[in-house]
Amino acid sequence: MSLFTTSRGARAVSLALLLLLGVPARAAEFSGLAYVNDDATLSIRNRRVRLWGIHIPRSTEDCQTYQRPVECGSHAVLALKQRVEGFVHCEEQARDGELTEATCRVAASKFERGLDLGAYLVEQGWAVARDEAPLEYHVLERIARDTGRGVWGMSGWLRR
Repeated sequence: MSLFTTSRGARAVSLALLLLLGVPARAAEFSGLAYVNDDATLSIRNRRVRLWGIHIPRSTEDCQTYQRPVECGSHAVLALKQRVEGFVHCEEQARDGELTEATCRVAASKFERGLDLGAYLVEQGWAVARDEAPLEYHVLERIARDTGRGVWGMSGWLRR
């Protein structure tokens, strides 16, 4: 019997082989209107979402006085609030209890990938790339550090 026949047994064997070979399953995708929380996580359709691949260091609070009402919060939170408009599209990477870690994008469509929020925060210097982050994040962190963006331009921050 060939693995390519349409019988149930053959399909089960094929599925078992795929699982054994380690073919990754497609990550769960979700989208919705997002609210930025004070800890720089997102709330999307009753999920608390942390951006995957980044760590947001503590920074001083800042206030955007040109807005009405005046908006105050950490630099990362304020940067996220400026970018999170409309629907946010996310791809789940991991789950830690009630917290979902995901790669999230704004302004995505069928034809454009949109802006990766984690990469944006790293590029602006308000987040650092974790070890498991994509190479792009590490390159963006290096550029932010070398140009003194975000936390890298604040006095008292050690350059690693």
